[in-house]
Amino acid sequence: MAEECSHECGSCGVSGCGERTAAGPTKLETNNRSNVKHVIGVVSGKGGVGKSLVTSLLASEMNKRGNKVGILDADITGPSIPKTFGITNPLTADADGILPGQTQTGIKVMSTNLMLPKGDLPVAWRGPVVSNAIRQFWSETNWGDIDYLFVDMPPGTSDVLLTVFQSLPVDGIVTVSAPQELVAMIVGKAVNLAHDMDVEVLGLVENMAYFKCDDCGKEHHIFGEPQGAEVAERYNIPAYTTLPIDPKFARLCDEGKVEDYDVKGKLDVIIDKIVEAGEKQEEKAAE
Repeated sequence: MAEECSHECGSCGVSGCGERTAAGPTKLETNNRSNVKHVIGVVSGKGGVGKSLVTSLLASEMNKRGNKVGILDADITGPSIPKTFGITNPLTADADGILPGQTQTGIKVMSTNLMLPKGDLPVAWRGPVVSNAIRQFWSETNWGDIDYLFVDMPPGTSDVLLTVFQSLPVDGIVTVSAPQELVAMIVGKAVNLAHDMDVEVLGLVENMAYFKCDDCGKEHHIFGEPQGAEVAERYNIPAYTTLPIDPKFARLCDEGKVEDYDVKGKLDVIIDKIVEAGEKQEEKAAE
């Protein structure tokens, strides 16, 4: 055995050690002022499909059900969550850790944009620094009591997804798509990565599926026919729903009032799956 062995094989560079074991993922702990019960990732293999907006809506709807909700904005270099909720106050801290921002209805938010003096300043960090920031957002934030923490992932299947899947106790993920075959294929990459890492895929939200005309009431498929049902079946996703192109929703996001949007029950099927996954985790922990 290597001299003064720390027994932490994952960080050891002595490859010839006879006592070396395979390095596995290590779940990070929260600080002593945090009790996060359930963690849900919101992912997509491609940008521009409305993943952050879906995260905002899921958090708002779960909050309206009486749950204590938080959002960890893991899109470190392209954060948009504070803008959609109208949070402008910079983060503060005390001796125990970072105090997250809060929305008007009490949703707690942790995001790099709350650390910048101006919202349009770039965050040009390399992968390891970004991954370390995710770990700090999780373990050094005073989350308090949180029933559901939604993690808004950046697009793609890079460092951040691996960090979240390996380091956070993720109950499952919700994937976001748009009605295009190319987008559906790239979403499949994120779904297959989740399967490879034993993370449950709870639902699919197909965003921008149609536009409903105010005058005639007809639904127009601007980006092609919706493919949510087909994609959900292809990747064995248990629940799916569609969201429209809605100028009102875009306006409320620009005004920082996303919590005022009435999603009209369209996300209920996804939220029910999230709750079901949480109950399974609680039953498993009680065994």
